[in-house]
Amino acid sequence: MFKLSKRLQNLPPYLFLEIDKAKRKARQEGRDIIDLGIGDPDQPTPQFIIDVLSKAVQEPATHRYALDQGMPDFRHAIASWYRHRFNVELSPDKEILPLLGSKEGIAHFPLAFINPGDYSLVPDPCYPPYKGGTIFSGGRLYLLPLLEKNNFFIDFKKIPRTVLKKARLFYMNYPNNPTGATCGIDFYKEVVEFARKNRLIVISDLAYSEIAYDGYKPPSFFEVEGAKEVGIEFHSLSKTYNMTGWRVGWVSGNENLIAALAKVKSNIDSGIFSAIQIAAIAALENCQEHIQKMCRLYQERRDVLIEGFNSLGWQLNKPKATFYVWAKIPKGKKSIDFTRELLEKANLVVTPGVGFGKYAEGYIRFALTVDVSRIQEAVERLKKIM
Repeated sequence: MFKLSKRLQNLPPYLFLEIDKAKRKARQEGRDIIDLGIGDPDQPTPQFIIDVLSKAVQEPATHRYALDQGMPDFRHAIASWYRHRFNVELSPDKEILPLLGSKEGIAHFPLAFINPGDYSLVPDPCYPPYKGGTIFSGGRLYLLPLLEKNNFFIDFKKIPRTVLKKARLFYMNYPNNPTGATCGIDFYKEVVEFARKNRLIVISDLAYSEIAYDGYKPPSFFEVEGAKEVGIEFHSLSKTYNMTGWRVGWVSGNENLIAALAKVKSNIDSGIFSAIQIAAIAALENCQEHIQKMCRLYQERRDVLIEGFNSLGWQLNKPKATFYVWAKIPKGKKSIDFTRELLEKANLVVTPGVGFGKYAEGYIRFALTVDVSRIQEAVERLKKIM
């Protein structure tokens, strides 16, 4: 009766919703599900952040419309965090824009710069909003394969000149979801040079910068000279502080790019609830102990999962960052079929690689968001069906 727009029809199915449906159905049947699927931290938001929110909520002034640009104190806290974490200077007034979680900013950004027919250069596999934002803005996708043989890095030499002439945006995400791949400063230097040469806007998604192991400290794109001339960087409090439902993050970088996204957002939303911004300030200013605790927790889970699965004949590598493990499945199997098999036979929920893109076929993603005892149980269940 009602015909969907072509943009909506062109969107691939959002696989996490499909996984959630299957999970709910299994639980309704009374099955004991171990959920290693969606990357939603199982630990609570730290109490000190909740306490600050609780106090701020009592203040009537926080109940009014928030400024679209975000509270000045929040922007200054972000600038201070960047200074201490990366030795990067940002202008709180011109180079920082708070967001309702980084997802909405990533999805809305192409509306500011993509015209019909323009290309976005998008890694594949990737976080789905990279693709969705371009589709909604009427642009075209050019997929950049992230292949294991290249350590899940982008091969710039294989992008056709005909595409580069029409390309506007270039997305990257390290530490990477879903592969767990990491990069160093040298890669970012290559990106800056590539962007300058081809007049591209770089979009760096740094959502997993604080979840790292074995002494590795993920860098920021802005640690490279000239990076702010060509790009922006998105960050989120969701994974770092177990605040996925709070919807708070930010974008920083080139002031002209920030201003363009701010103009888009001023026509879409009215800013983040002020009490949440006040709580976010507390998170950024009192972060180190919590982050160290969470990294120890995820590292233990990572090691138990990988050692357990490898004892069954898998060949999993330990990622240096993120709370994901990217796993190659048996040859000849489709990732969606394999995940159904794990759900039906072992009551295990994982994410099929194909949900992140066509070059992710043949893989599945485990999220380290259940406690060690449940991971050990997952290993035992898998042992029984192999």
